[in-house]
Amino acid sequence: MLTIALAKGSLLKDSIKLLQSIGLDFSAFLEPGCRQLQIIDPTGTAKALFVRNGDVPVYVEYGQAQLGIVGYDVIREKTPNVAQVLDLKFGGCRLSVAVKASSPYRSSLELPLQGRIATSFVHCSREYFDGLDLPVDIVPLHGSVELGPITGMSEAIVDLVATGNTLRENGLVEIDTLFYSTARLIAYPLSYRLNTYDLQTHVQRLSDVLTAQTP
Repeated sequence: MLTIALAKGSLLKDSIKLLQSIGLDFSAFLEPGCRQLQIIDPTGTAKALFVRNGDVPVYVEYGQAQLGIVGYDVIREKTPNVAQVLDLKFGGCRLSVAVKASSPYRSSLELPLQGRIATSFVHCSREYFDGLDLPVDIVPLHGSVELGPITGMSEAIVDLVATGNTLRENGLVEIDTLFYSTARLIAYPLSYRLNTYDLQTHVQRLSDVLTAQTP
């Protein structure tokens, strides 16, 4: 049976809507009080796993799920051995460097040598600042990274930004963008190559839906 890893959080509703467009219904995950971790589609042809965002590529990389839907930001941070097969176009955001609005820094290159950068995107941040040849101290945080500059623990943060409201409400401003992110369909490479569970047909049907939605 085809298995699809779906991420908890902001991508879930759009992921389920997209899969419904090709006849796969996992909307039970959206029901209030739902505690199920896996659901079999009513057609009996596929099931979905309900996992943490960062765990989606892990389930796909190890072949426990043949497909997964996850943000490009997670793929860049985790660098899993998976096939990226489709850009799904929803869940748009950007990974940015931000500082206090009162800070004198207005670009990453103006940050001090060995300055502290608070982030949950340790790999992406290290790669970015290494590319600038700017030695910094990466401070790993998980949640409320905005407090880094506010408390004085860090000069800047690297975090996902969608609307920018959270930054503004906490007196922070973006000074640089590392990359833009959208939801991606990923596949277990061996299953995709061997077309296990008619995987390529499902991918093509999703691609057709996305093409039809493009203005």
